[in-house]
Amino acid sequence: MSYFNGEASHWLAASPAEDIAPAPLPREKQDLVIVGGGLTGLWSAYYARRAHPDWSITIIEARHIGYGASGRNGGWLSTLMPGNRAKFAEAVDRARKDDPDGPVGSAGLDGVASVRAFQSALFDSIDEVLEVCATEGIDAHQVRGGHIDIAQSEAGLSRLGDLFEGNEKFGYGAEDMQFLDAEATRAHINVDGALGSIFFPGTAAVDPALLTQGLARTLRESGVTICEATSARHIRKDSVATDRGPVYADTIFVCLEGYSDTVGGELPGLNGRQVIPVFSSMIATEPLSAEAWESIGWEGRECLGDTAHTFIYAQRTADERIALGGRGAPYAYRSGLPGDGKVPAEVVDLLAGRLSSLFPDLDFEVAHAWRGALGVTRDWCAGIFFDRQQRIGVARGYAGHGVTATHLAAKTLLDRAAGASTPLTGLPWNDHFSGQWEPEPIRWLGIRSMYRIFGIADSWEAATGAKKTSLLARFGSRLAGLHE
Repeated sequence: MSYFNGEASHWLAASPAEDIAPAPLPREKQDLVIVGGGLTGLWSAYYARRAHPDWSITIIEARHIGYGASGRNGGWLSTLMPGNRAKFAEAVDRARKDDPDGPVGSAGLDGVASVRAFQSALFDSIDEVLEVCATEGIDAHQVRGGHIDIAQSEAGLSRLGDLFEGNEKFGYGAEDMQFLDAEATRAHINVDGALGSIFFPGTAAVDPALLTQGLARTLRESGVTICEATSARHIRKDSVATDRGPVYADTIFVCLEGYSDTVGGELPGLNGRQVIPVFSSMIATEPLSAEAWESIGWEGRECLGDTAHTFIYAQRTADERIALGGRGAPYAYRSGLPGDGKVPAEVVDLLAGRLSSLFPDLDFEVAHAWRGALGVTRDWCAGIFFDRQQRIGVARGYAGHGVTATHLAAKTLLDRAAGASTPLTGLPWNDHFSGQWEPEPIRWLGIRSMYRIFGIADSWEAATGAKKTSLLARFGSRLAGLHE
């Protein structure tokens, strides 16, 4: 089997960035400097420019726009929350008791109500992203086909029931999700052995590279300076030291996600071992034939997920491929980074095997494999921080659910920087402290063990026909901090 391996992602290789020379570093002090040219940084610049047409705004990016997770992900503009909802709710209730005048406590909502408001804001963000794409003429191959989580086992079906109840508790209404039986599930996508599913109509599929590139073009046209091939080395109040010289700013946003450890400085929400890079790998097939699509269905271009502990995520692309991702080789010792995204051969085989398990009669060839780094906190919850004294803001820890959340994070950072008290500044990810990851080698062993446990649990459930989630998987979820 011959395929491209690495090159950041299939999305980026299929739509290479415009060959634009790195902009000169600004000599004058900027109103806003953003470190990181992914979606959080791009959206921050977009809404800053709309609110303040006279501001000087500069984005600093070590490689090129969308090089990190923003150009490598599965393209789910989804309703999924970037974090553990129960942990967010518990943290809000503690914050209201300890600091009723703080950003979260002053919102006046208890934990569950605060998470429901968070979910509502994520629903709104999907609408707003699609509206911006329409307004700005950004063609990211966006289609709002929803997403569907499919169960292929009795235990997985049981987990769907738990998910449905949790979603109802934390803000999903009847219009936001539908429980489908086996026949209705296969009418959407003809997955082998599907027993049932939940369909979420609000999600849209996008090409993430085209989205980042479209936003970058819009920003350049509006006068935002984008300094690619410029590595930030150290950040402090009023300045960013780069490999090309310093950049001075009134306000600085740090939007580095899995690459947070690449810069120095006393940064809110990043001190110590608060964020680590966890890898997710993907494959894209060669375009499938019309006969293959007739057998599979998938006419709505729904985003596809499953209920396995070693879960997958997939979409039918605009050019008639299947792009499918999963964890495989999830962590490198001492928080190593994925470089240009080359994937170990055994992980490519694993993902191809998962695709075959969904569609066993499908004859496909892998065209491209790649991987990227997610920013993950110890409790898998994202956080938004702003230090008023330093005027430095940080957004981090989306844990794979960032395509929608980056939009909301950008707007929240700008509200925090303005000192405003708004519904966004009262959402539970504001100042959410997730704890610190364990030192090495405990961290490496723990993460590897967690995914090994999940793999064993999936195999056990399949072999025994278990009706409920195995105790081993429940233990792994608690160990990882994923249990709600």
